[in-house]
Amino acid sequence: MTSAAPRTRLSVLDRSRTRQGEEPAQALRDTVSFAREAERLGYHRFWVSEHHGVPGVAGSAPTVLAAAVASATTRIRVGTGGVMLPNHQPLVVAEQFGVLAALFPGRIDMGLGRSVGFTDGVRRALGREKEAADEFGAQLAELLGYFDGSQRAHRGVHARPAEGLHVPAFVLATGAGADLAAEAGLPLVIAAVRGEDRMLTAIDGYRARFRPSAQAAEPYVVVSGTVAVAETVERARELLVPEAWAGAYSRTHGEFPPLAPAAEIRAREMTARERAGYEQSLKGHIAGTPEQAAAELAALVERSGADEFLVTTSTYDRTALLDSYRLLAEAVGQV
Repeated sequence: MTSAAPRTRLSVLDRSRTRQGEEPAQALRDTVSFAREAERLGYHRFWVSEHHGVPGVAGSAPTVLAAAVASATTRIRVGTGGVMLPNHQPLVVAEQFGVLAALFPGRIDMGLGRSVGFTDGVRRALGREKEAADEFGAQLAELLGYFDGSQRAHRGVHARPAEGLHVPAFVLATGAGADLAAEAGLPLVIAAVRGEDRMLTAIDGYRARFRPSAQAAEPYVVVSGTVAVAETVERARELLVPEAWAGAYSRTHGEFPPLAPAAEIRAREMTARERAGYEQSLKGHIAGTPEQAAAELAALVERSGADEFLVTTSTYDRTALLDSYRLLAEAVGQV
């Protein structure tokens, strides 16, 4: 097959989604196994996420999981998508990434987000409030300062072994968060969670306001999203069903559940509100045959000018999920 987007890197974000009937430990083992496969298929990065107290996600400690992923692979870059900085003290985050970078030199990425806990109870357990997200800019500056030795928030304090090491930092953002990435001179990771038009506007603003830094001389945009690929359009769309239902359920019940089989979800009797959320969650993704998915992805990259695309697909059927990533890699000429 011909390459749809030969100059655009493809990477992976895996959220260690739990599956109905399985222990969370299996989701973590699946993530490590998935990383080995992503490396074999030529993906550029493999990132893991941070969620606290969420029934459907096993990945609560991304730097710990990143260490397991890096240990199981040899070439692929490994990182976080992301560590939610308002949940942590910057010194501790610097120390954790410093250890990772010392153990796996030249392979570690530091993806950073500004979200706080999923519920009020989780936020209280973390010792944080919603307003903690407003301090992200100051926390980010302090964190980066631990690596280059410039931090002055706590004079005389040094992060070991982070100080002097270079760990590429990325800002995960929606909307206003893109301005923080621009001001800090960092690569931007962004998704169309509020619609593609708003995402493209945020990207334009990021490029216009970008200030070169020691981390990046020019803007760098990573667009993230779901890409479901199968031999037929119907099978590709089937892959979207479990995550779509989980998203709809979280918005109507306040709890993010483990992934369930697509057939079971289709047989459910949904309330009008659940049905509306479910159908909305099925929209806005790339899903189709390898040729269709590659073409749609290339068109999105063209519209956004993305330097990289972070594929975030999750589904109940793990074999079909791995097949989707394989078919996409083959379709764009990555393998």
